[in-house]
Amino acid sequence: MPSESKRPFDWMRHAHGDLAIAKIPVSEEILFESLCYHAQQAAEKCIKAVLLHYGIDFPRVHSIERLIDLLPQDIQRTDELKAAASLTRYAAMLRYPGEFEEVTRKDHEEAVRLAEAVVEWAEDIIGS
Repeated sequence: MPSESKRPFDWMRHAHGDLAIAKIPVSEEILFESLCYHAQQAAEKCIKAVLLHYGIDFPRVHSIERLIDLLPQDIQRTDELKAAASLTRYAAMLRYPGEFEEVTRKDHEEAVRLAEAVVEWAEDIIGS
């Protein structure tokens, strides 16, 4: 199995791809849960890109809060970055049918807003 890229650019490229999917116009066939999963992935990959930019290894986790905790102390933690920790719930549990709260259009819009903010935050740190 190939090892994961250690280049922040690669992680940002994938984050942009996930964000683009998260912003796909909703139709009856597309679930908000799926779109929110991609918003979470965009935010997660951006934080991992910043960690790599600083030479910090990270565990294979989807917890945005845990990844934020690994950031150097001198990195600004915006309100949106902290709020993006709420996206972690979309990482796994909502990708499969189960007994979870329905994800609404409002939830989706907030997930995309937070993911966009994290992308912008990461780009400010790393550069476009």
